Amino acid sequence: MSHYIDIAHASLNKYGEELCGDSVQIIRKKDYLMAVMADGLGSGVKANILSTLTTRIVSKMLDMGSELSDVVDTVAHTLPICKERNIAYSTFTVVSINADNVHVVEYDNPSIFYFKNGVYKKIDRKCVEIGDKKIYESSFKLDLNDALIIVSDGVIHAGVGGILNLGWQWENVQQYLEKTLEVYNDAYDICYQLITTCNNLYKNKPGDDTTAIVIKVNESKKVTVMVGPPILKNMDEWVVRKLMKNEGLKVVCGGTAAKIVGRVLNKKVITTTDYIDPDIPPPAFIDGIDLVTEGVLTLRKTVEIFKEYIENSNSNILRYSKKDAATRLFKILNYATDVNFLVGQAVNSAHQNPDFPADLRIKVKIVEELINLLEKLNKNVEVNYF
Repeated sequence: MSHYIDIAHASLNKYGEELCGDSVQIIRKKDYLMAVMADGLGSGVKANILSTLTTRIVSKMLDMGSELSDVVDTVAHTLPICKERNIAYSTFTVVSINADNVHVVEYDNPSIFYFKNGVYKKIDRKCVEIGDKKIYESSFKLDLNDALIIVSDGVIHAGVGGILNLGWQWENVQQYLEKTLEVYNDAYDICYQLITTCNNLYKNKPGDDTTAIVIKVNESKKVTVMVGPPILKNMDEWVVRKLMKNEGLKVVCGGTAAKIVGRVLNKKVITTTDYIDPDIPPPAFIDGIDLVTEGVLTLRKTVEIFKEYIENSNSNILRYSKKDAATRLFKILNYATDVNFLVGQAVNSAHQNPDFPADLRIKVKIVEELINLLEKLNKNVEVNYF
């Protein structure tokens, strides 16, 4: 598929629980994506263990090419038994996408939502009995603007006994998602809207673990990031013109770089002292630029956020709802499919230890680390040094 598979997920813990009883595992490779969502029996620690084991086993075995029957049998014989109910139980849903072909496996979770150009479309499913379990499978092709939304029971039950006597109901969620898809295009925004609405229906006290995964087929998204000033001052205008000529979003990192862009474009650089996070300098503003940040400190924090995101298997998006400059840069880069870095190699004396050789400049090393992290997420990255 020439388009990009955008994915985001978010969860709410049942009120009073430190751990979520739902788990999500995402595997993304160059032309392949798998998303697994499991809902463990009950809530809290026990449910978290059940669902985590399920997502790890299912994703690993299917990724290695195991038969579905073997996967289900392994899950059934691996999960610990609940002493109170004498069952080992975790539901699961799997969506695997290879090129433009999608395969869905569902066991006891709410049926997935499939939208074609924003309109709900019913999926033809076949039932496969494996042991005493009824598994539903479906296969079809994905096109541009298609969306798949996986939810746990907590979404369907949102508001039960409170704002909504019987909960939100599957059909109500379908109608809500159709309206949401009219307004929002990115998986992050759709997922955030859905999970926030669930929390509102629960009056901020979820009565069940609540999880949503949004998969959206979008056009490729390009971002150009200018970091620092060029070595030669006579290249300033050339670099800025290249930044503005490139398609997609535009980011400028570094105070000196921002001044150069403002001077070349004859635009004001508007600064602010509004610190959202005391450790991260606030962004500035230049008309025509999507984000303007400080340099090294912001880039270093962005690297830290990406490391956490990758280590936690593409974390719950609610962790990244802050508005500080580093989080905003993370969201822009994570949103991108193609990132073009324009890296100036002029040395900032404030960031240079005279005992270090020139190739250990802090700025360049942080950018290189960021590039490696983006490549781990299968972004197409191009780097130009000036």
